[in-house]
Amino acid sequence: MDVTEANDDSFGIEVILPQGGKTAPCCPHGPTLLFEKVCKGGEKGRRFYACSACRDRKDCNFFQWEDEKVSEARLLAREAEKQSKRPLVTQQEYCSRFRKFSALPLDEKKFCQDCQILLLPGLAEAHSSHRSIAVSTAQLTRPSVLLRPLDNKKSNAQYLFTERSSHFLLDSLAALGFTKVLCVGTPRLQELIKLRNLDQKHEPMKSLLLDIDFRYAQFYSQDEFCHYNMFNHHFFDGEASSAVLQAFLREADGQKVVMVADPPFGGLVKPLANTFSLISQRWRKLQTSDSSNTEMPMMWIFPYFLEPRILECFPSFTMLDYQVDYDNHSLYKHGKTGRKQSPVRLFTNISPKDVVLPKDEGYRFCSICQRFVFFLNKHCAKCNVCPSKDGREWKHCSTCGKCVKPSWKHCQACGRCALPAHPCGQGEDGCFNCGSQEHKRKACPLKDSHRISSHRSKAKSGGKNVSRHPLVKPKAKRMSGGARRAKKMAALSK
Repeated sequence: MDVTEANDDSFGIEVILPQGGKTAPCCPHGPTLLFEKVCKGGEKGRRFYACSACRDRKDCNFFQWEDEKVSEARLLAREAEKQSKRPLVTQQEYCSRFRKFSALPLDEKKFCQDCQILLLPGLAEAHSSHRSIAVSTAQLTRPSVLLRPLDNKKSNAQYLFTERSSHFLLDSLAALGFTKVLCVGTPRLQELIKLRNLDQKHEPMKSLLLDIDFRYAQFYSQDEFCHYNMFNHHFFDGEASSAVLQAFLREADGQKVVMVADPPFGGLVKPLANTFSLISQRWRKLQTSDSSNTEMPMMWIFPYFLEPRILECFPSFTMLDYQVDYDNHSLYKHGKTGRKQSPVRLFTNISPKDVVLPKDEGYRFCSICQRFVFFLNKHCAKCNVCPSKDGREWKHCSTCGKCVKPSWKHCQACGRCALPAHPCGQGEDGCFNCGSQEHKRKACPLKDSHRISSHRSKAKSGGKNVSRHPLVKPKAKRMSGGARRAKKMAALSK
């Protein structure tokens, strides 16, 4: 189900977070998420369950109305599908295989590129027609280089940190005194931590990788890797993996835990924030009473233009100017001017002044803002802040009373700054619910009115739905969620 938190001209989709212990149906990726269509004018559509991890029905076709009664036959079919998509090898078996593989002579260590698995001698014949390569000891310590990155942009696309970004993250965490790093979707950081420990030149650090890519189970012990879906806080191995996280979060003997998460950029912010909150709550319960009102130290890596949504969920977070770049992404590269800059940033609840950004990459410390900023992000005396979000030097608009992007100009007709080629006279979008320009949908006084009228309507009809027909799709062809985000990124970069 292609769903996003953004909306187009006709309707949007809202995520309804779990409430009151209500159990959601499961697909092969764990518990599904509850969605609701939000139409302009305040009209609400029927709620439905869809996959938490996949935004395309081709990848996971699970769909169920919230009030739908599911037959026993359909439940059995779903269970059969879940069983068919589970890994054929357990993590415990993978650990045993890795020990045997590590003991093999160098000339017998092979990796099947077609099946993406390490080959023991007994499996060589079965994979004789496949492409296989020799594996060195160094390659075994860098599985993200050995494995082929998943590239489905609507479900499990994997973009891997460059060496520059990986080393910056690790050096920053070590300088801050963290000795345990929870790596949520950050396999490159996990690898670098293990390599750092092998050098024995620094204080040892522990790490635990939570990732939806089960292939990493081939290279790590059960205390180092958990098969995990960050969109619904689901452990595929159940209580056993949950207990591993529980043990990892417990701090003792001066240990300090931090979480670093790098979700897919097409992921919905609300479910991710809910997951990270649940991890933080578990961490808090395991600590002393002194930590009862504090958040777990976290770093969330996401595009800068999603800052408002992240801060809505985590008001204590700050967006840092550091540009995170990736090896296998053509756009998310580190640069010093314009569109060459990566839009990916660090959001953290760690004090910004304590995260030292590298001077040799163009970062400086602003003594007024008490944080490190990119050299083009110059402090504005009128706004009293370093205003730039995208790495370029912004300019102050006296009419708007704030700093804006350098390519924007003040439009008298709209009463705001915008791109010169914007649709003039339409103003800002205003409220998606009622059309008012005075507020946004989340602050709309009428946004819950449909629930009251719906409740009264159900009461009059004996609790039954008046109509059980699916919502009619608009005649105009809609852009996919990915296309809308790409269009938005292009606009924000201008």
